[in-house]
Amino acid sequence: MTTKLKKLTVLYVEDEEMIRQNAVEYLSRICDNVLEAKDGVEALRVYKKHKPDIIISDIKMPNMNGLEFASEIRKLDRETPIIIATAHTQTHYLLKAVELQLVKYIVKPITSVKLQEALSLSLDYLSLKESNVVHINDVTLYDILNKSLFIGESIVKLTKNEQLLLHLLATNRQRVVNYEEIENTIWAYEGMSIDALRSLVRALRKKLDGDFVENISGVGYRLVSK
Repeated sequence: MTTKLKKLTVLYVEDEEMIRQNAVEYLSRICDNVLEAKDGVEALRVYKKHKPDIIISDIKMPNMNGLEFASEIRKLDRETPIIIATAHTQTHYLLKAVELQLVKYIVKPITSVKLQEALSLSLDYLSLKESNVVHINDVTLYDILNKSLFIGESIVKLTKNEQLLLHLLATNRQRVVNYEEIENTIWAYEGMSIDALRSLVRALRKKLDGDFVENISGVGYRLVSK
């Protein structure tokens, strides 16, 4: 990851000077080009001048907050990875983050581990050729990078195997995922039984609140989405 990040330009936006300095100091160890701004207004000017590859922004700032800043960026650019840092964990903030195609939602305090994870996801995002959000229907969506399922304004809790199956189907939604792929992803060591697979699919369909997991007889399953 470090080698790939080295040549990228990162913009860090934070109104608290000490937090900003610490983050910029850390980021400068792994990125050759690190820009900084104290609020959304200044960050927008920096963005237009330098066009950074990755943006990391606090959510609560004077003049223009992080989500307002991200909204302005998305009017100009749907591709640049944006990471939001905040003390808030309310669902409506998470939904807004998904709507704005944000890569990651970091809960403060900011640590090097959290920054590393967010930067890693940003690299994954840059490598994707299509949206990282799957709209299953008008109210149900799946955020591929953050592996989160939303129905309306609620986050749906998934078991480990439900999440593995949904992620596999979502990332391969253009085709049918065969039984062998499912077995290798979920039951690689103990082996897959038909009863276990059917039980898992029923549980996932229930969580999705609809028959969005279609069985192709003798082949496997696919995700039905918009």
